[in-house]
Amino acid sequence: MKLIFNILLIVSVTVNAQQYETTGFFERYDSAVNKIVSANAKAEIVAKGFSWSEGALWVEKYKMLLFSDVPANSVYKWTAEKGVELYLKPSGFSGTSSKSRETGSNGLTLNKQGKLVLCQQGDRRMAEMKASLENPSADYISLATHYNGKRFSSPNDCAFNDKEELYFTDPPYGLPTQSDKDPLRETGYNGVYKVKKDGTVILLVDSITKPNGIAFFPGYKKVLISSSDPEKPNWYVYDVEGDALVNGKIFFSVAGYDKRLHGLPDGLKIDSKGNVYATGPGGLYILNAEGKLLGKLVLNDATSNCSLSKDEKTIYITNNSYVLRFLMR
Repeated sequence: MKLIFNILLIVSVTVNAQQYETTGFFERYDSAVNKIVSANAKAEIVAKGFSWSEGALWVEKYKMLLFSDVPANSVYKWTAEKGVELYLKPSGFSGTSSKSRETGSNGLTLNKQGKLVLCQQGDRRMAEMKASLENPSADYISLATHYNGKRFSSPNDCAFNDKEELYFTDPPYGLPTQSDKDPLRETGYNGVYKVKKDGTVILLVDSITKPNGIAFFPGYKKVLISSSDPEKPNWYVYDVEGDALVNGKIFFSVAGYDKRLHGLPDGLKIDSKGNVYATGPGGLYILNAEGKLLGKLVLNDATSNCSLSKDEKTIYITNNSYVLRFLMR
């Protein structure tokens, strides 16, 4: 049952002497969401003009947001003080020509040492930036490129567990045709992998048709993976048992969703209480740890990924050509 319907009209507001447009509106389906999203919450457009924004990563130490523009083969930085600045280029493809429309980096994260780790779609690998966050440089170390002698298709999103093992998804979206039938595709499935600390790559799941976003629940005993397949628009939860993911089941589904809505299950994050913030058709979904829909930030454009601030009061959202911050509390 929908309890409250808050409309946020597109208007100009002033924050830290900077004007931002507000956008979207928030739908409340359960009163529990009131502890997460206050009555005066607002979503602001902090940057715009991108080809396809992705991979939002809030870096608390530097109060900066990093995000990918995948077709532009770039990572950008946003701060409240300076706005948008080019941070890295090339970010995902180091060659000279490609028929792919999405060669750049996609998902971004930090390792325990504070180094930037990138899903590089064009180079079809997981990589680490050699330089520090303060002095970025487009020079990378390969973390994983193949499984059983076959190249990955286009690593999409990633997350570290508490043992500093890297989990990532590998759909075909960085290939020229973005399809399973692409002649450059070397695997017969779209996989979810783990890279162990010694560099060993393990195939965890090969049954999700279009694996995309990935995040761990608190305690790292369960992992959530989205499927951006319009025929199977689901989020799947698995138990983590050593080098295996077991007991997979649907955590939440938007099967039968209104096809006029833009977007599919994509990037996601999970807060310290186990609440899930998942991009999907028509906006950003907020679910509790049991998979119950609590609320939804409704947006016109396709949402692709998100990142929580350290205090979990703000979530940054990549939204097609825009980047938003949703001031929840």
